[in-house]
Amino acid sequence: MLSFDTVSKKHAHENPKDFARLRFELSEGTEVEVLTPEQPTVESHSADVLIKVKFESGREILIHFEFQTADSYEPPMALRMAWYIIWLIKTYRVPVFSSVIYLRSNAGRNDPGRFVQEELGNSVFVEYQVFRLIDMDGEQVLNAKIEGLIPFTPLMKRPANVSQEEWLRRCVRVADSVDVPNKPAYLGGMAVLSNLTYDRQLLWKVLTEETMYESELVQYWSAVERQKGIQQGERNNALESILEVLELRLQPDAANRFKPRLEAIDDLQRLKQLHRAAILADSPEDFREVLDQSGQ
Repeated sequence: MLSFDTVSKKHAHENPKDFARLRFELSEGTEVEVLTPEQPTVESHSADVLIKVKFESGREILIHFEFQTADSYEPPMALRMAWYIIWLIKTYRVPVFSSVIYLRSNAGRNDPGRFVQEELGNSVFVEYQVFRLIDMDGEQVLNAKIEGLIPFTPLMKRPANVSQEEWLRRCVRVADSVDVPNKPAYLGGMAVLSNLTYDRQLLWKVLTEETMYESELVQYWSAVERQKGIQQGERNNALESILEVLELRLQPDAANRFKPRLEAIDDLQRLKQLHRAAILADSPEDFREVLDQSGQ
């Protein structure tokens, strides 16, 4: 599944030390291992990346990353992260350091980086770190040639005097210079992520002009497009199911009333949640309350 989330996790799984270093300075003797936990999900989401770190002193910790394309509203990201952190501590019995990495430039602005319940005698405080790619220094990553993070640099903050196209070219050139086993897939991953910000035609132009992998990238891109087609079909089916339930269960005009807002939602998981909400709603007002929680 060649989605933004899948590509992000792939780079993290292949370069766990590069991501672990976002949280800690690691010596060469530090052992790093990617874990694939069997765990329950939170509203159809499972933990994205879990890295076990063993320092030379013998101390062990877990570093947990969540990749987010957009803001999470139902459940809120703070609640999701609190659930993950507590579950991981309960399961592994070691300190857990969690982070959210927001891919889109407009996402994560209001993420507090903590879950707080302030009730007398029952206070709860769970903290995590928030990374917004647009706030991260992309030039620093390129200069250091951090292999795992380079595919994300087109989404990072660029130097003030560099245009968007020149920045993209610089990112592609550095990615092309990195010694990785499968260069077309590496560049293709960068292309998938860059789709969040860059015009498709400009992206393809830069990739083909700055690298020597046009035919291999065509094959990779074709696979991405096929997957996009599948995802679009699933999204359309989910949207039609919601509208059908609204029309049959609620007032006859409910489907038409909510259709424009529903059509603006790209997140398939969110549409599935809204489908369940439509089934459970006793009135259009009930459904609107759930829809409003999504920010749509």
